[in-house]
Amino acid sequence: MPFNPASLFVPHGAPTFALRPGAAGAALVRKAASLPQARAIVIVSPHWDSDIPTVGTADRLETIHDFWGFPDELYTLRYPATGCREAADEVVTAIRAAGLPVREDRERGLDHGAWVPLRMMFPEADVPVIPLSIQSHGGPQQAWQLGRALAPLAAKGFLVIASGNVTHNLRDYQLVARQGGQAPAYVRQFSDWIAERLATHDTAALLDYRRQAPGAVQAHPSDEHLLPLFVALGAAGEKAQTERFHAGIDDYVIAMDAYSFLPPQGELQ
Repeated sequence: MPFNPASLFVPHGAPTFALRPGAAGAALVRKAASLPQARAIVIVSPHWDSDIPTVGTADRLETIHDFWGFPDELYTLRYPATGCREAADEVVTAIRAAGLPVREDRERGLDHGAWVPLRMMFPEADVPVIPLSIQSHGGPQQAWQLGRALAPLAAKGFLVIASGNVTHNLRDYQLVARQGGQAPAYVRQFSDWIAERLATHDTAALLDYRRQAPGAVQAHPSDEHLLPLFVALGAAGEKAQTERFHAGIDDYVIAMDAYSFLPPQGELQ
């Protein structure tokens, strides 16, 4: 019987990813089809940023179109996700048990960082979804600690899905798009560095990526789009097995890499 992943890190790209899923979208669909049924999904998006961890507890989750200037078709898309109060309470309890502050939001819906990949992966919207905010002011260490707080939930049937992008520099996108150029070298160099450190369980280097990784600051002028990766890593526990199940570049500068994190062999079946 295959092991149940404790967490995934998935790309959400530009909002138009919802209309043009391409190879990355196909990889997400295949991965979702291979997963056992989860009791609930905890979704972490860089587009919900708060001062302390906040858990969405709404029964029905509004589809938030938090972007401007895109094709009209995007604004007609909906993802009819439902929440689960009992599951949300368990997420709150897990965060509090780890010694972290936590609050609840009874109205929060799903921003595009959440609903775009979920709509591809779970189109029937038949798994309850619990949104969880990031704290960009806390950096990688805090994001990893938040993930560690979620780790006990894997044994209870929860799946943590953290959505972001391994590289994210919109200014470089605009520049390269105007010039009709190619992906800057740092995009692949940075994404490969991340993959190598994940494969060797070098968490210390990953948490210090802004000093150690090639092109780190250019890959992430601000790092909110990478922080969900650290949440996913932490949620799988120590020495998690890592699978990079997609690697690619969209829109010149957005690395669309996707990862599955499994607990160490034998810990969770």
